[in-house]
Amino acid sequence: MARTLHRLTAVGINRLKAPGLYSDGGNLNFRVADGGSRSWVFRFAKNGRTRDAGLGPYPEVSLADARVKAFGWRKLLVAGIDPLEQRNVERASDGVAASKTITFDDCVDGYIAAHETAWGSKHSKQWRATLTAYASPTFGRLPVSAIDTGLVIRALEPIWASKPTTASRLRGRIENVLDWAKVRGYRRDENPARWKGHLDHLLPSKSKVQAIKHHPAMPYAVLGAFMTQLRDLPNINARALEFLILTAARSFEVIGAQWDEIDIGAKVWTVPASRMKAKKEHRVPLTTAAVALLKQMEAIRQSDYIFPGIGGGRLGINSLRELLAGMVDRGIASVHGFRSTFRDWAAERTSFPREIAELALAHSVGNEVEQAYRRTDLFDKRRRLMEEWAKFCGRRESAGATITPLRSA
Repeated sequence: MARTLHRLTAVGINRLKAPGLYSDGGNLNFRVADGGSRSWVFRFAKNGRTRDAGLGPYPEVSLADARVKAFGWRKLLVAGIDPLEQRNVERASDGVAASKTITFDDCVDGYIAAHETAWGSKHSKQWRATLTAYASPTFGRLPVSAIDTGLVIRALEPIWASKPTTASRLRGRIENVLDWAKVRGYRRDENPARWKGHLDHLLPSKSKVQAIKHHPAMPYAVLGAFMTQLRDLPNINARALEFLILTAARSFEVIGAQWDEIDIGAKVWTVPASRMKAKKEHRVPLTTAAVALLKQMEAIRQSDYIFPGIGGGRLGINSLRELLAGMVDRGIASVHGFRSTFRDWAAERTSFPREIAELALAHSVGNEVEQAYRRTDLFDKRRRLMEEWAKFCGRRESAGATITPLRSA
């Protein structure tokens, strides 16, 4: 008489090569897939419908283990219970139990791990440093499901007035981590770090806590005089600052500029997304003055960097700031402030549309819908604007100026 149970043997299983389903009896089957993978399948009928449920791969799940699992599932069938539905219930219960042990710090690790490839190491470290310093001491070791408004407020209040920028970033980062935890099933409640319609009723806005401090910006009326003295300085730092002003670029974009980003013939500088604040590649039209400066640097080229530091590496992050500090009094101008100088000049001394000046600064223009439908960066119009700017920078204009920006000897 044929055996109804335990038809397979461990030795026989290893010899099975042809794709197919091989019965061990008692609803248990051994499956060999077309690609050669092997696994256990529990096949049963419920409510007139045949269903297959996986019991795990072979050899990770042995023949003996598969038979034990199959025996337990047959008992469920005898009791009128669907084994698959029972497994789903158990998994859901396990998820609830896990949510009670997953801490906020665990979720911080998970959130950063999910985004650090896109962020880069610097941004990831900033995120972790902020949350470790201000959130973790209050509720980092607590289950993420237990975090409520009171705990969030407890973390924010000590620095809300004294460090409003840091506190605002902290709140946003807590909110993002808690949203991630909710999507992952670790919490169910509304986000207690949400600002609009929630924390805005409990904390004063950042603008009311501390006035926003802008970077000092040199008045454009005295820029020509400054550029004259800047061009008289025979060092690479001065050329880098001059290039920054002519292109209205950010310091990090300039000190990291490399020769393979420059197309002298087309008069274009393409800044890669990795060095842009918005993480989008940006094309900069090079004016006649900017090209002349680049040719001057090319004549003494000693590195892949256009404005190399000591040993041919990149200029130090504070190099331009230190140069400027030696030329103007504190509070009159800043390196980043030259972008504001450009913006003020474009608004007050030209008739170019606002969006042209904003795009020249690599700012996003319009809402998300407008940005989605804009298919051009208005490059030719930006080139005309930047040529006008370069001409202005070359004129020693001081009419209407009330300050002398250059440091007296």
